[in-house]
Amino acid sequence: MTISTKFFKLIALVLLLVPALSYAQLNGSYILSGKVNSDQGKPLVGTTVTIKGTSNAAVTDSTGTFSLTSSAKFPFTLVFTAVGYQPQEFLIRNANSAVNIQLTSQSLLLNEVVVTASRREEKLLRSPVAIEKLSINALKQSPGPSFYDALENVKGVQMTTTSITLKVPNTRGFNSPNNFRFMQLADGVDMQSATLGVPLGNAIGPTELDIASIEITPGAAAALYGTNAINGLSNLFTKDPFKYQGLSFYHRTGINHVDDPRLGASAINEDAIRYAKAWNDKFAFKVNASYLSGKDWQSDTRLDQNPTNLKSANPAFPELTGSSNAAYDGWNKYGDDALAGSNTVSIKGITVDGVARPNLTVARTGYNEVDLVSPRVSNLKLDGTLAYKLSPTTTLSYTYRYGKMDGVFQRGNKISLNGASVQNHKVELKGKDFLIRGYESIENTGNSFNVKPLADNLDLNHASNSAWGTIFKNALTTYANANGGLKSTNLAAAEAFARAAADKGRVEPGTPEFDALRKTIIGINNWDIKSSLIPDAPVTGGAALVQKSHLFNGEAQWDLSSKVKFADLLVGGDVRVYQIIPDGNNFVDFTRPIADRNKPLEDGSFGDNVIYKKYGAFTQVTKTFFDEKLKLFGSLRWDYNPYFDPKFTPRLAAVYSPNQNHNFRFTFQNGYRFPSLFEALSYVNNGRVKRVGSLGFINEGLGYLDNSYTQSSVTAFNAAVKAQSTTGDDATALKNRGMLQVADLPKARPEQITSFELGYKGILLDNKVFLDIDAYANRYNGFQGQVQVFVPNGTTVGTDAAVLAMLDVNRDPTTATGTNAASQGQSRYRVYTNAKNAYNNYGSSVGLTYNFYKRYTVSGNASFNKLKAQKSSDIFVTGFNTPKWSGNLSFGNREVVKNFGFNIVYKWQESYLWESPLVTGTVPAIHAVDAQVTYHVPVYYATFKLGATDVFNKRYIQYAGGPTIGGIYYVSVTLDGLLSGQRPQ
Repeated sequence: MTISTKFFKLIALVLLLVPALSYAQLNGSYILSGKVNSDQGKPLVGTTVTIKGTSNAAVTDSTGTFSLTSSAKFPFTLVFTAVGYQPQEFLIRNANSAVNIQLTSQSLLLNEVVVTASRREEKLLRSPVAIEKLSINALKQSPGPSFYDALENVKGVQMTTTSITLKVPNTRGFNSPNNFRFMQLADGVDMQSATLGVPLGNAIGPTELDIASIEITPGAAAALYGTNAINGLSNLFTKDPFKYQGLSFYHRTGINHVDDPRLGASAINEDAIRYAKAWNDKFAFKVNASYLSGKDWQSDTRLDQNPTNLKSANPAFPELTGSSNAAYDGWNKYGDDALAGSNTVSIKGITVDGVARPNLTVARTGYNEVDLVSPRVSNLKLDGTLAYKLSPTTTLSYTYRYGKMDGVFQRGNKISLNGASVQNHKVELKGKDFLIRGYESIENTGNSFNVKPLADNLDLNHASNSAWGTIFKNALTTYANANGGLKSTNLAAAEAFARAAADKGRVEPGTPEFDALRKTIIGINNWDIKSSLIPDAPVTGGAALVQKSHLFNGEAQWDLSSKVKFADLLVGGDVRVYQIIPDGNNFVDFTRPIADRNKPLEDGSFGDNVIYKKYGAFTQVTKTFFDEKLKLFGSLRWDYNPYFDPKFTPRLAAVYSPNQNHNFRFTFQNGYRFPSLFEALSYVNNGRVKRVGSLGFINEGLGYLDNSYTQSSVTAFNAAVKAQSTTGDDATALKNRGMLQVADLPKARPEQITSFELGYKGILLDNKVFLDIDAYANRYNGFQGQVQVFVPNGTTVGTDAAVLAMLDVNRDPTTATGTNAASQGQSRYRVYTNAKNAYNNYGSSVGLTYNFYKRYTVSGNASFNKLKAQKSSDIFVTGFNTPKWSGNLSFGNREVVKNFGFNIVYKWQESYLWESPLVTGTVPAIHAVDAQVTYHVPVYYATFKLGATDVFNKRYIQYAGGPTIGGIYYVSVTLDGLLSGQRPQ
């Protein structure tokens, strides 16, 4: 019996028990209704009305009206809570009690409650760590076209947009598009894709109509949430079907690419629908659906990251600059990877102005990303929940969620997702003091593909590198003979002539031949397989990304505070199992011989499923002193992965509140991060360079840990050989052997962070100003990243044969062995491993909200993040990838006049250096303005919104190699609360 079968049987058993529960309490129920107004006499939207001591609740609609079904015995008390107003209680004596409540204004955040910081409810002002909360009203006021865009305006959050459908938040440095250090949860379900290794929160998470609030914790959260939460955590909470009932509908039409000569103005459309219904405060359900379609942002920055002056290019050929750079390596071009030392040929025997020059490195022409990836993008999201209350405080629920998306994300290379899908099944039993949750995530990459091998194989289908190089050199000779030899004045023209000759006959974008070959290559799974694609054509490989997996997660927590008198006590634990179906290209069955791991068996499979596990448990103690002015927190977590020793993660925190308006905190926490599934067990057969996970047994028989040279030293070695010899002879190579540096990669271990944080949250000037300040210092040990190394085949590092194996001269990068008779060539690996240095970063952020006149509000925040410089270089570049300064400023009023509001946001960040294995370069500063106006029509349950992001269309990129983002101009209409049983007024 498979893990999946067992899991589904467990779900079925739990659900079959629900009908057996008593229906007797359905009789004798009644409906309470009423209205809630502000102290200014206006209806209060979004007020929560709860029967005290139970979870039975409702929320007021756009007219301030609520309707609550109950069978509770009289008398009982209703509790009314709304953001910005004092809570109020009202005694209900009988079913005929008239409920007409007026709430009094108070500080916006005085009684705001969060859950994420301590895994239990507490006041936001007294949280032990930095935390931000976006309520449903704040999300409605955001000028962004989706609720996820609102995260860009949160203090300390850096957003990385890889597609319209894929946005990845990060806090406090070490950013990347596939962020393993920042956890995304949706109702407790981890949104991190297992095999893709990228968080998909906005792509497969809740629909906009179902979002109740978002909480973001910047900084380490591993003490309570385990590994992969050492940089921060976002928690999406959806609407309770018992509280938020009725039918809601949303439609948005927008335009982007307004000045794009390639795509032209393009429409973006999104529709969403939600329906929820509850009966007698016992049964409830909700269903959600949304669909987005449009044309995606495109990555088309054509900067050269391998200019002529670099050693990896041709510093001895200053005539070949700019567009004539023979070793051009574009940001968003693939197949021209000269900087990585692949997809190049070396041309010997070049004489310019009668003088012999060193060997010339020439990169293959390659293809631009915009020609390889379709701009069309879509996103379908579906979910449904069934809930049954076993008691007034205990709810059993089942949720199914399905997301299907297109888009682009960046890992080691760019991945084009086409029809990638994730399904979630979740069963949850939640009571007043306990929570038990189990879920399964099922992943399928659909028709996705890797952009780099697609470009490589389009070129290789035309000619192998060696054959292409021969044509190139012969064409140079032809040009020289026809023009009196190669000269400084005609060298650029000669290079262009030779390239055109070598490229003659290759498929070009926009032609039927290109489209047909592209489709064929995308359909081949193994990126290194040799198969004839078209008659009489050279052999080539494929680019398909075929990954399927199951994630099983079980967790529980129990609040023992009512049973332990000396302090508040919370305990919990979790277990997670990944089950990967080997595809022979990204994940393999490691029990098979090395030579067979990428080969299918007779049944078409690639061996047994791969299993990856981890376990955890935690406890948290909270104690107050001095009339609750001082609150102390102590947490301890234990995590275990069978491939590593168990790790203990502590967190200590203190919050001092001399009064309810001023709150000072100090936090110390430790955290560990086990390698993610992809970092641990990947075995990516990426043609010339194989990407391998960090677990030591993968190295057996390959030798990259202890028998390899670093890529940087091999690059410098070949540059020296080329500069000193016009033939690249063996003697010159052996003379420079001292330049080669043995990698000696360390044994993999978990990444560790030690973090200190100071903070203050306060309400000033008669509740008109909210001030939030935090400062942190982090230290990372065993930082996990990627390093590329070169293994000499058939020999050991240090020998003459190993030195000669590192020569690029006369080497065809399409094969794993060289043509140099003195060696068997080299194998290249990009390895997930740990840095040798410790890294320290520090920073601070400040946020201020000022309600200066009536409902006019000015808000702003600024963040500072800095990586301390290292005294010595490491085996790989860590990539801090974070601007030193960033922030935003907003001005708005949710109701300038009756039912009409607006909000304007200015966001900025300074330029910074982005470093990654794919692209390294400077990201220019960003200055953008977003704006929206909103008009409510309560009588029709309607809200109209006109908005724009990047109003002035000042196009920008958020990371090197990423898409160029411009303005989106949109209009939307939302109908909320239909069929809720409440009449508009």
